[in-house]
Amino acid sequence: MSVVEFEQIRIEPAYRKVAAALLARIVDRSLVAGDRLPAETELARQFGVNRSTVREALRELESGGLIGRQRGSKLMVITRPEHQVVAGGVSRALALHDVTFMDVWEALLILEAPLAESAARRRKEDDLRRLMEAAEKFVQTQAVHEVADFFRCLGEATHNPALMLAQEPLIQLLEPSLGAMIDRVPQARSRIVTAQGKICEAVRTRDAATAGSWMAKHIRDFKKGYEVAKISLHHRVSVE
Repeated sequence: MSVVEFEQIRIEPAYRKVAAALLARIVDRSLVAGDRLPAETELARQFGVNRSTVREALRELESGGLIGRQRGSKLMVITRPEHQVVAGGVSRALALHDVTFMDVWEALLILEAPLAESAARRRKEDDLRRLMEAAEKFVQTQAVHEVADFFRCLGEATHNPALMLAQEPLIQLLEPSLGAMIDRVPQARSRIVTAQGKICEAVRTRDAATAGSWMAKHIRDFKKGYEVAKISLHHRVSVE
């Protein structure tokens, strides 16, 4: 007769259960951005726990960008976490899963060309202005974070939150290594300026095919730059 094995029952701290209960209400939209939570004492009464337990639960949700305090108020309100906050957690998870520069480059190659096409079709005048300003800032400063901002502006021009959230972790992982590559390859900056200019023009004229084509060239150029700079694409990424 075989012996049946059972998993141990997981015992969670009370504050985690309170946080999970609040999170469930946020996720199912019972609580939406801007809604105020009851005071800590009232939450403690409703959950049947100590106020310190509620405070710890709120601290956990606040660290995730799901709640925050409005200026001049002690009450917590529901907030929507910024894309970069959400993506930061994904970037760390990818780094812990031994993602390499090659993995990031391949993902960008798959994502960014269709994203550029979407931006060209959907952009509004303000999107185009921000995109061109980002390109001009790189011309002026030659700073690698301006390259990252150009990608973000392009993502915003799609008006697709899913695309923006998919893009951001990759940008965060790309930026440090891209800076190292640009510093070692003198022609890299001029090539970035050219690519950004072509993409901006295609987005301006709503030429989706050209926007996607130039973005694909732009991403492929990064790989060439890494090879010239003798930076192995098989190195694992790290998060700053």
